[in-house]
Amino acid sequence: MGIDEIFEVIEREKIKFIRLQFTDINGILKNVEIPSNDLKRAFERGIMFDGSSIEGFVRINESDMYLKPDPATFAILPWTLEGQKSARIICDVYKYDGTPFEGDPRFRLRKVMEEAKELGFVPHTGPEVEFFLLPRKDNKPVFEFLDEGGYFDLLPVDIAEHLRSEVAVMLEEMGIDVEATHHEVAPSQHEVDFRYSNALSSADAVQTVKLVIKTLAVKNNLYATFMPKPFFGINGSGMHVHMSLLTSDLSENAFYDKEKDDISDIMRYFIGGLIKFARPITAITNPTVNSYKRLVPGYEAPVNVAWSLANRSALIRVPMARKMGTRLEYRAPDPSCNPYLAFTVLIKAGLIGIKEKIEPPMPVEENIYHMKEEEKGIFGIKLLPENLSEAINEMEGCEIIKEALGEHIFSKFIKMKRKEWREYSTFVSEWERRKYEII
Repeated sequence: MGIDEIFEVIEREKIKFIRLQFTDINGILKNVEIPSNDLKRAFERGIMFDGSSIEGFVRINESDMYLKPDPATFAILPWTLEGQKSARIICDVYKYDGTPFEGDPRFRLRKVMEEAKELGFVPHTGPEVEFFLLPRKDNKPVFEFLDEGGYFDLLPVDIAEHLRSEVAVMLEEMGIDVEATHHEVAPSQHEVDFRYSNALSSADAVQTVKLVIKTLAVKNNLYATFMPKPFFGINGSGMHVHMSLLTSDLSENAFYDKEKDDISDIMRYFIGGLIKFARPITAITNPTVNSYKRLVPGYEAPVNVAWSLANRSALIRVPMARKMGTRLEYRAPDPSCNPYLAFTVLIKAGLIGIKEKIEPPMPVEENIYHMKEEEKGIFGIKLLPENLSEAINEMEGCEIIKEALGEHIFSKFIKMKRKEWREYSTFVSEWERRKYEII
């Protein structure tokens, strides 16, 4: 949608307010609301905000920053507040001197997409967002199940089924093509899948999907959580990411070899890069203490650094679809991650694989979950980091991740996550009180 068309829609739909949205380093969606008659100024000069108030952005003496709306992201919000219509536009963050802010996660993803473009590729991604719907009481979540359903279960029509339908309708109204919504493996767990698209649009869509789900949950007196592992003893929530590289004119899939009717050398090298950098990547794709309570054996979690053709016990799965459908599925990420940064490091690792022609190990078709450790050793299968501290240590020593994220995000992220780990390490939990009460 062009800028002139946006103003026509605003006038026709009588939209009163525009929400300018951007994402911080932790992946939290931020919002500045302006009257719709200020949007022209936003497009021309940007809207100033205090960058020092956003965790991980800038110091107080560098605080004047600007939000510049990306017109391609304009969408009318499908709910009203006090009868007033609003729209949203996702913004890029700029410094006072008019240059892009290096610490803007969206900017980092644009940078790595430009790198791919120089090689003749357009990265495409398709995330699968899982979440739990929980009861709400006194405006707080109640950690109890709403249902006892399982994977793809068709339950009697209840509030969760109704909410999923509402989510699909609202996302369609906002221009996001929903391919499927369904119940997931665990009780009260659900998934939303949306149309495969270029990595930037796909990351924007993840943020929009989470906003819509959380908003509708509140409207239905429920609580939606994207916490990777809110309950012990059942499967956690992931955000599997399907990835491919299309040619620059979008006419062909570079992951497909027409002559062999199979995966291409480019795809193999891309997988080789992902395998090589899987451990340092994990700090970004799984960025919370809680993330590693999902990444444990026994709950279908992709803890084994290996790849396979269709085998879901490996970190990277190559579905059997070919031609334009040829893609890989990277199964480690969870929905607590910043999608812009997660896609940035995944694409960067794959591009390094292509540039350096990194051959991946042989695909593993056996069920890795049932392998003994000595068998894994024969295949050279390593494990992902076991906790956030180990993941941060891996990331800190990786120049490729530093190059992808830029010095600003790289250093700020490590500092924030080390602080998070220290807080967790010194916190005394109820489990400890029960475990050690007899000492």
